[in-house]
Amino acid sequence: MNIYFAPLEGITGMIFRQAYEKNFGGIDRYYAPFVTTRDGGIMKKKEKRDILPENNKGIDLVPQIMTNSVEDFRKTAGQMAEMGYREVNLNLGCPSGTIVPKRKGAGFLREPEKLERFLDGIYTDAPLAISIKSRIGFYEPEEFRRLLDIYNQFPVKELILHLRTREEFYNGPVHEEAFEYAAEHSKNPLCYNGDVCFIEQIEKLKEKYPSLSSVMIGRGFLRCPGFVTGENRADKIYQFMTDLEQAYEEYMSGEVPVLFKMKEMWTYLQASFPEGEQWFRKIKKMKKLSEYKKFMREKFE
Repeated sequence: MNIYFAPLEGITGMIFRQAYEKNFGGIDRYYAPFVTTRDGGIMKKKEKRDILPENNKGIDLVPQIMTNSVEDFRKTAGQMAEMGYREVNLNLGCPSGTIVPKRKGAGFLREPEKLERFLDGIYTDAPLAISIKSRIGFYEPEEFRRLLDIYNQFPVKELILHLRTREEFYNGPVHEEAFEYAAEHSKNPLCYNGDVCFIEQIEKLKEKYPSLSSVMIGRGFLRCPGFVTGENRADKIYQFMTDLEQAYEEYMSGEVPVLFKMKEMWTYLQASFPEGEQWFRKIKKMKKLSEYKKFMREKFE
């Protein structure tokens, strides 16, 4: 079964991907955080830099687009094809309150008729293969049957299903029954996404869905970075976090944004340690990067 690393905006960029691949590996494919389209399909320089092939050597990467404009999607996808990409992913899952009112991400799921017309536009003579990452509905899980009927009309390279609605964000249990329905009725390959944090869960998914070819994991890898390879050890985590911090220092201007990045990582990583919650409370209060480095050395070396 293929293991995918989910895109998490502001976290899983090129620096994170390189540090993770070096220290843990075990990932068959990474998905880049979504790029935003502009007139003419031109994306932000920062976003474009993140997906340049030369910045992702040794990594199987799929870029992601979030838009509701057929023209913008096609132009941006064309740019990605020129970079050498053979697949692009459409984001229909982002639940952010700044995104949804624009009818983008999961906000598009509220208007299935418009979504259907949009998909017809982007799949017609597409310059590369298109996969979709979608939630199972906006308000209720029952919306998924209508959405799947729409997805079944198009040659979706892979349908990645996050098994919650937009209104649920990342709270509460996933709706396993929606994936069971998809496994029976989807005409396109499926990828399971949602609250996978233990290797035993992956084994159970293999047993339950013999034809399932891939699982996408996001926050599970942030909480326990090496759980798939069995290397979620303190020494590995320390080296990973050290590499990450040093790379951010080289890339960013000033220590404040670097310290912010490390604090953001520890909101998840605290789950890997019995004392993690206590450590995180101390890290949150730190004002200087030197404090953080000293703390890490004391706890790990």
